[in-house]
Amino acid sequence: MKRFGWKLAVLALCAGILLVGCKREERQLQTPPTGSAVMSALRMGDLEPGQPQPRQQVKNPYEDNAYAVSQGKKWFRAYNCSGCHAQGGGGIGPALTDDKWIYGAEPASIFSTISQGRPNGMPSFGGHVTEDQIWQLVAYVRSMSGQLRSDVAPSRSDSLQGGKPEQQREKLEPKSSSLPTH
Repeated sequence: MKRFGWKLAVLALCAGILLVGCKREERQLQTPPTGSAVMSALRMGDLEPGQPQPRQQVKNPYEDNAYAVSQGKKWFRAYNCSGCHAQGGGGIGPALTDDKWIYGAEPASIFSTISQGRPNGMPSFGGHVTEDQIWQLVAYVRSMSGQLRSDVAPSRSDSLQGGKPEQQREKLEPKSSSLPTH
């Protein structure tokens, strides 16, 4: 009888471990609803007219999903984000691998930047890219400066790229940066 109890405990422990690890690689075929609730919570920044509103925390549905983050990396290449951000190291656009964030490092701020664009250079992609893809891009961009857990961030690239893989980057505390002057 003791043997059976021990085996049952080990089986329950293994099942628990499997259930905890499932979300990391989950591939969602139907995307979570975001819609107007998310868009109404997003602001372009503190430069908008009117009284400043407290920022509502919006959670990225993909930040804990390794598959979605790797999809974000794929979209980063496909939409030629490297053309301006030079693999995250900066170029025409700001660097994404450091701790300086002009418009904020929160997922909602990055979503707003990608979907609505920013003055002096960042075009709006909201009409060309689905919300689902934008959230995946947001998760990948945050992984570039170590903002995601290392077991979720991409581990390597399949192409030549300088620098450490996202998974091995240390987390940098985001700092506000002054607006660029052009």
